[in-house]
Amino acid sequence: MANAGSGSLATILFLFVFPAALHKVVSQNLVTDNVSVVEGEMAIISCRVKNNDDSVIQLLNPNRQTIYFRDMRPLKDARFQLVNFSDNELRVSLSNVSLSDEGRYVCQLYTDPPQEAYADITVLIPPGDPIIEARDEVLSEGNETEMTCTAMSSKPAAAIRWMKGDKELPGKPKVELTYDKMYTVSSRLTFTVSKEDDGVPVVCIVDHPAVKGFQAQKYLEVQYKPEVKIVVEFPQGLTREGENLELTCQTKGKPQPQLVNWLKVDDEVPSHAVITGSDLYIENLNKSYNGTYRCVAANAVGESYDDYILYVYDTAPSTEPAAHDSRAGEGAPRTVDHAVIGGVVAVVVFAMLCLLIVLGRYFARHKGTYFTHEAKGADDAADADTAIINAEGGHTNSDEKKEYYI
Repeated sequence: MANAGSGSLATILFLFVFPAALHKVVSQNLVTDNVSVVEGEMAIISCRVKNNDDSVIQLLNPNRQTIYFRDMRPLKDARFQLVNFSDNELRVSLSNVSLSDEGRYVCQLYTDPPQEAYADITVLIPPGDPIIEARDEVLSEGNETEMTCTAMSSKPAAAIRWMKGDKELPGKPKVELTYDKMYTVSSRLTFTVSKEDDGVPVVCIVDHPAVKGFQAQKYLEVQYKPEVKIVVEFPQGLTREGENLELTCQTKGKPQPQLVNWLKVDDEVPSHAVITGSDLYIENLNKSYNGTYRCVAANAVGESYDDYILYVYDTAPSTEPAAHDSRAGEGAPRTVDHAVIGGVVAVVVFAMLCLLIVLGRYFARHKGTYFTHEAKGADDAADADTAIINAEGGHTNSDEKKEYYI
């Protein structure tokens, strides 16, 4: 028994010291898997046999030193631990993996000739926290800016993506290999800002197999010229003679505009108009005030304005319904009422003229008939007395002679 034990130990020592002396073949009967592991974590190496005839399985490191022979560990590295051993599998764990552990590990089956399979361990080293550097801290709308994002000391090299709000922007990457075989990656982003970009985050996203959701962000600060809007406070409908007008100039900008000015385009603002900050007030309107009123606002970035067109209408009749137009000057003057009245008058005059013509013709016709009948007796009478008698209807020959008037 002692000799047998000594022989087994000699065999193990021989295999541990001189594994390269054996003739090897790569067979599909012995299989394993490649492993990627983050530095500092645990790797699992599995040697599996499909059809085993009681041959010995062992695991070797990249230097071809035996880590495990069956269920025994000749290599004095406590980071290697046996997870499972059977006739068909040898599974070993390696804890606290470092970059020096990277390489090709060998699963070996002692047949004649020996069979081998290879498991490559790749050690992943995540990059350091990404850093964003901006050329400009404060921007003005329409200007171009530049940002740089850097991810240092990773393995393999990281990839960098840019997002501005919900839109992805293309950057220009640069990869450098450092002295310790690590990769430093940077990306430069150039873009033009608008006022809508104020407060929007620009995010640098680092893609690497060792980490997920690795990113850094910077919020944009964009200054822009004022936005100007004139609001009618009074009246709510059409502006009519004798009424009052009140306008408010609403402004927004970055920085907030401090200078707000009212003017009348191509004319002077009425002398009795009251301007209080952003408000314009005019009493007792009349048509001489018609025109375009402009509110101008300015800040350090630029100047903007909004216009209000004033049209003063005639005084509304007491029976006229309330108007619904909330802003004067947005439509042409309404002359429908005058047109209707003029049309009615014209029809009435025409009807009266027609009536007069008909009555004139009627009276003229009846007047001619009267004179004709009056003259009938005179034409047939021999003297004046007889003519009078005939005219009164007393003539005797009225049936013999008749005269008709057409």
